[in-house]
Amino acid sequence: MSILRLPYWTLSPEAYQGLGATKKALEKSSLGKQLIGLVWLRMSQINGCAFCLEMHTRELRAGDIADAKLDGLAGWRASERFNERERAALAWTEALTHVDKTSAPDEDFDPLKAHFSDAEISDLTFAIALMSAFNRLAIGMRQ
Repeated sequence: MSILRLPYWTLSPEAYQGLGATKKALEKSSLGKQLIGLVWLRMSQINGCAFCLEMHTRELRAGDIADAKLDGLAGWRASERFNERERAALAWTEALTHVDKTSAPDEDFDPLKAHFSDAEISDLTFAIALMSAFNRLAIGMRQ
């Protein structure tokens, strides 16, 4: 367990509130809480954010998602528990999480069009960007 480096939420309250406002906006998205939660949990797995892993796992379990599905999230590509919509969202999540290596390729973007509206793709991309910010804050400040 690490010691908190800085309480960023009190040191930069306006910036932190802006992230909170984005989170509230995404809660109204037609993407649904479960899909956003899966995306956030997958990103937190990749980034190794223990705080976020615990929080998102707890939230998803409370939201009636099957334990076996959560347990298999890291291996979603080999699992039959994820539908095509979820697969498209998870592939896009991984592409953007590793954007330094992937450059967000068309082969990860194009499948989104079959399962999401343009507004949903935008919301999904905001959800991914938001969790990227939260992961980096939590990891960097040792939350």
